[in-house]
Amino acid sequence: MSFSSEVKEELSKLANLANKESVKSEFLGYIITSNVSVLKKKIKYSTENEYNINRFSKLLNNLKITNHSINIIGKNFVIEFPKVDMEEIKCKNKIYIDNINLEKFLKKDELLERSLVRGSFLGSGSINNPNNKYHLEIKLSNIQNAKFILSILEKHSINFKELQKKTNYSIYTKDGEEISKFLAFIGANNAVLKFEDIRVYRDVKNNVNRKVNCETANLNKTITAALKQIEIIKKLKKTGEYDKLPDNLKEIAEIRLKNPEASLQEIGQMLREPIGKSGVNHRLKAIEKLCQ
Repeated sequence: MSFSSEVKEELSKLANLANKESVKSEFLGYIITSNVSVLKKKIKYSTENEYNINRFSKLLNNLKITNHSINIIGKNFVIEFPKVDMEEIKCKNKIYIDNINLEKFLKKDELLERSLVRGSFLGSGSINNPNNKYHLEIKLSNIQNAKFILSILEKHSINFKELQKKTNYSIYTKDGEEISKFLAFIGANNAVLKFEDIRVYRDVKNNVNRKVNCETANLNKTITAALKQIEIIKKLKKTGEYDKLPDNLKEIAEIRLKNPEASLQEIGQMLREPIGKSGVNHRLKAIEKLCQ
């Protein structure tokens, strides 16, 4: 089962249908999505997810809209029911919100706002497997609906972006922190815990990978520099210039030849009179200048 389906399964089983206003708010969230169409005197909702359709059917029954039918067309579950008479919505080819009336209905009640957003996610939302990438998106039927949902999320400090496509409008986020806040907001508490576990694992893994990459890069840099230094020392020996070096440079040159993998700090500790990393680098640079 995909992570998106796990989230929707959890939401579909929420035992919060006793509050009629909350039920109506979640229902409104469903029907303003891109998966809803209006055909003459009927409204049709279509989805591939069985949890979406089961939850939506419960909402309809709770609202006493019992004369609805559920069919399977191809891979989709399709539920049809007569047009509803609600002042908060208006039906044309697509359903859109009457912002003023809906704001009156929500009464700035956080519970009802959560229900509306939850319904919109169940209606046409999707979330990627967080092991692969962070991406949560909800497709709304028009820009009016998209902006209304965005305004609710913004009110609760959840930052989503808006994306206009050919046939619908989407709101989305690719930020792990925002996805986590969104899941908590709509009541998917188990999903939040699982998502956060994956986030922690990914962050640790990424930090380890960054550290390994840096260490590898530093090691490669050290090896490259060492090979260059060894080549110069061998060249000096071949030309006879090596014998002209002062004793302190000869000592460090011999240590480098015998320890090609050693860091500057390690070389400094091998000297009869140990010196620091900068001192070793200064002496090796002095040897390099003789070949320029």
